Amino acid sequence: MSMSLDGYFEGPEHDISWHFVDDEVHSYVNRRLARMSGFVSGRRTHELMADYWPTADQDPGTSRPVAEFAALWRTMPKTVFSRTLDHADWNTTVVREVTPASIAALTAGPGGDLALSGAELVASFLAQDLVDGYHLLVHPVVLGRGRHLFSPTDRPLPVTLTDTRRFTNGVTLLEYARSGPSPLD
Repeated sequence: MSMSLDGYFEGPEHDISWHFVDDEVHSYVNRRLARMSGFVSGRRTHELMADYWPTADQDPGTSRPVAEFAALWRTMPKTVFSRTLDHADWNTTVVREVTPASIAALTAGPGGDLALSGAELVASFLAQDLVDGYHLLVHPVVLGRGRHLFSPTDRPLPVTLTDTRRFTNGVTLLEYARSGPSPLD
C-alpha cells in the first residue's frame, strides 16, 4: 500500500495523483506482486483497477513496467469482497463477507501470499487479525488531510521491521511482519 508521510493513502476527493510511482518503483512492485497467488480487494478498488488495467498496455507509448503490470493484473486470480457486486470479470471471484473461513479458503490454495488492497477492506482484515505483513511505500509528501491508511483502534498491533528500501525518487519501502501475541487473544 502507498501512503503519504503523514499516513494518508489518498488525499481529498480520493486523490492519488501525489504518488511517486516511476519505472523503478513500478518494476519493484511488479516483481513483488508476481510472486503472489492473488489480488484481494474491495469493490471500489477492484472497479478502479478494472476500469484501467485490462487495456493499459494497448497504448504504444505505455512504459514497460505499466505493460508488465497490466498483463499481471489480467492473469492473476482476483477476489473482490462486496455485498453489492454480483459478478466481476477478469478472473475475479466475488465473496460477500470477510470471515476467517473465507480467508482460510483463499489461503488454502497453492501459491504465495495474497496482495490485499483498499483501506476499508484492510480494516476488516485487521479487525479479525487476518493480516500477517505490511509492505508500505511511503511517498515523500505531507498531505495534511485525506483518508488515513489505518483506522483508529483500541488494540495495538505489534509488528517487526523486516526490510527497508529507498528508491531514487524518495519513496521508501517499509516492510513489517506481525509479531507478538494476537491482539484478539
